[in-house]
Amino acid sequence: MLTISIDTKKKQPIYEQIYIFIRQEIRAGALVPGSRLPSSRKLAAHLDVSRNTVDLAYGQLLSEGYIESKPKRGYFVSSLDELFELNLEVREEVAEEIEEEIRYPYDFSPSGVDMGMFPYNTWRKLMKEVLMDDNSEVFQKGDPKGDLSLRSAVRDYLHQSRGVNCHTSQIIIGSGMEYLLLLLAMILGKTMPVGMENPTYLQSYKVFEKLGYPVTAISMDEGGIVVDELDKSGAELAYVTPAHQYPTGIIMPVRRRHALLKWAKEMDGRYILEDDYDSEFRYQGKPIPSLQGSDHHGKVIYMGTFSKAIAPAIRVSYMVLPKKLLSIYEEQLSFFSCTVSRIDQMVLGNFLKEGHFERHLNRMRAIYKAKVTSLLGELKLFGDDVIISGASAGLHVLITLPKLSRFELFLEMLLKRGVRIYPISGYYIEGTPDKEHFILGFARLSDAQIREGIQIMKEVYDEILNESK
Repeated sequence: MLTISIDTKKKQPIYEQIYIFIRQEIRAGALVPGSRLPSSRKLAAHLDVSRNTVDLAYGQLLSEGYIESKPKRGYFVSSLDELFELNLEVREEVAEEIEEEIRYPYDFSPSGVDMGMFPYNTWRKLMKEVLMDDNSEVFQKGDPKGDLSLRSAVRDYLHQSRGVNCHTSQIIIGSGMEYLLLLLAMILGKTMPVGMENPTYLQSYKVFEKLGYPVTAISMDEGGIVVDELDKSGAELAYVTPAHQYPTGIIMPVRRRHALLKWAKEMDGRYILEDDYDSEFRYQGKPIPSLQGSDHHGKVIYMGTFSKAIAPAIRVSYMVLPKKLLSIYEEQLSFFSCTVSRIDQMVLGNFLKEGHFERHLNRMRAIYKAKVTSLLGELKLFGDDVIISGASAGLHVLITLPKLSRFELFLEMLLKRGVRIYPISGYYIEGTPDKEHFILGFARLSDAQIREGIQIMKEVYDEILNESK
């Protein structure tokens, strides 16, 4: 059994201490190539730490190539040829990047998804079927808007689940929201003033800013974007996330939706960009219908993605254009090729049409509902000291700690203990919130990570409050 000295008083996470010790032993030759490491269960019991802690250390060693996993046999030290195949300097740079990435084992990031239930077998089967018949058509360029079969499947899905009303010809498939925003900018043809919710999804803000669009931050209230302020701003394009505002989680009520649609209708050339980024995940009540479904004047540009519902690496997003903007696209920009491979389009189209997507969504809703329930249960440690919002939908919740005033110290102490949470102030285009809120994403975390992360949060919170007395 490995003799690893664990210092619980160190600020360095325990999993990192284990990882560094084993790495040093391998580099020094103390652990020879081919030697077997103890199982994560046995090592955890020996060190009196959680198995998850050892799994994190082994996972890091695996990712860097120091060890390898053999099915039903365990973990083994990699051979020297494999281990030192890379140039030492390059390997160290990669290791530093990975260490930076996994430094926070309890990262409550609002991005990312749980890939544990991804239907690999189904996806592999569909991929084989697409390629089975030596169909040369899949290697041709195809329709610039995206394959008709995929767009038809997307149209049916959007109409049934989101109430989106459109023809297949209005849908454009693209590789990621950033590409579709770039394409939309060329369709609009001018740097029109943009009004964005404040706080907002910063990736979209950065795209608009880089394209030279003048962006105005529009305040939010309990109903979402403040339409009177939007009207006074001179904006001609309003970027909104009405079904589940990012990052506050506000659901735009019917009256505010009507006011926003009325704003767009009042002037020719005004449009609403509806980013429906995670509408699939709602845990209480019925799904919130799209804003586009209530638009009778061709004023809403609708965007969505499969990144949250399936996997970020799928990189398939879609945009539904109003007919007036569709005409501009077809006349001026249809020479742009679709940025998603036809093979991926066909696989995804079949995934949708054969009902696999619906079944996958149902599984993931159940998984995420269990995770948010677990998170809410752990937050009871704070008692009446915490205010929680946004737990009915999406992949993150917001919390407020009214008694906490030393926010920077709180975040700093959490990072030192391997916990990362996200202050909402970091999502503001300008200004700061009246009260600081913290975003807690739960999709990528296990129940054990949620439990341990919240326990550390409570310990740090108590330490800061006791020091302040």
